[in-house]
Amino acid sequence: MDTPSKKPVPKPGPPRPEGRVAVPKPTALRPARPGQAVPVPAAPAAPVQPDGDFPEAAITEAVGFGRAEEDGTVYVRGEEGERRVGQLANATPEEALRYFARKYLELAAAIDVLEQRIAGGAPAADVRKTAKERLQALPEAAVVGDTAALTARLEAIIESTAELEAEQRRRAEEAKAEAKAEREKLVIRAEELAATDPERIQWKNATREMNQLFEDWKAMQASGPRLPRSEDQALWKRFSHARSTLDKHRREFFAKLSERNQEGKRVKEQLIAEAEQLSVSTEWRETAQAYRALMDRWKAAPRAEPKEDDRLWARFRAAQDAFFAARDAYNAELDSAYAENLKVKEQLLAEAESLLPVKDLAAAKQRLRDIQERWEEAGKVPRADVRRVEDGLRRVERAVADAETAEWERTNPEARARANSALAQVDESIAQLEKELQAARDGGDSRKIERAEEALAARRAWREQIEKAASDFS
Repeated sequence: MDTPSKKPVPKPGPPRPEGRVAVPKPTALRPARPGQAVPVPAAPAAPVQPDGDFPEAAITEAVGFGRAEEDGTVYVRGEEGERRVGQLANATPEEALRYFARKYLELAAAIDVLEQRIAGGAPAADVRKTAKERLQALPEAAVVGDTAALTARLEAIIESTAELEAEQRRRAEEAKAEAKAEREKLVIRAEELAATDPERIQWKNATREMNQLFEDWKAMQASGPRLPRSEDQALWKRFSHARSTLDKHRREFFAKLSERNQEGKRVKEQLIAEAEQLSVSTEWRETAQAYRALMDRWKAAPRAEPKEDDRLWARFRAAQDAFFAARDAYNAELDSAYAENLKVKEQLLAEAESLLPVKDLAAAKQRLRDIQERWEEAGKVPRADVRRVEDGLRRVERAVADAETAEWERTNPEARARANSALAQVDESIAQLEKELQAARDGGDSRKIERAEEALAARRAWREQIEKAASDFS
């Protein structure tokens, strides 16, 4: 961004003092009334400041713009002539002139400060106001020096600050707009957090982020440009409301969570009591089903507080483990007792499988019935082997049953008759299609020839299938 060009400030008459900058007292700008002496301490010592505050050359140059009478009355020469500036009692004319020359240099130093403030980016309006006040008081100032040079410098300051003030005002407005946008971002993010579903929000992260947003807000308030009161209050109202809403939702969420945790603890303690009561049951099948139902109820129950929930689950699981451990021990004992039965049934299964494939249906059925009777007499087998041996015997039984069904269908007179009747009907259909094909060929109709040939081929294929089925009944 280009800064507006400043008009050149006239070079001050006297050189700027080195070392400490002396700021004029209010009396330096206050004109003395006619006949009034400048207040000084009582004689014999004259109130003369050390010359070391300003360079001797600067004092000498300033003294050149005035004169003093023997009684200490001092005059300064300007563009409009000579003007009385005051009287210094108990002092020589030279001391009086040097006194008011130093007052001039103090005033010049104060103008130096204004120029430095402009260069340093101080508020132009404040500098402008101070320059106008000094310019207004300058014609009556009790100083001796080149007041015309001071007037030119003050006028240049006033003129340069006019453009600078407009530029600073524009920058200030831009800074306010940017600050407002930044605060609006904070407000919008805070409102987004407040609008999040309390059941889905991650409270630890959300609370940390909201606290950081608040710290950012305070930092902007402390170091950023101030917004208009109405805008600042409106944004703060939204931000504060979002913070309050999030805090309210957080408190409500954890209050409900505490209630759910308590309810979960109560429900699960009841389930644990039921599980512990079932843990000594020897009704293995019924109790296992009851534990599955308890597990479904446990999954549907509300969660307790995390550590408490883990402790409750450990108790519930211990009751289940006790029951299933007892059942496994019982089954292991049974399996040991049924080991011999398994050997018998495995031999019977091998004998049954030797019947396959079925060649003599009557003999196979008779041997299978004998095997089935001995199978029942053999008794139970270990649980791990029940399905294997039972499925093996079922396969043999199904194979014999399938063979019996096939034999019945092969020897069924009604089925043979139906096959012969269907064969006769297909023969009639084939004869008719052959006539239609010949007629189409005689007529030279290629489309009818194609359709007739396709239909005749399908009927002949069908006849082959029926003829094969009929041969099975022979």
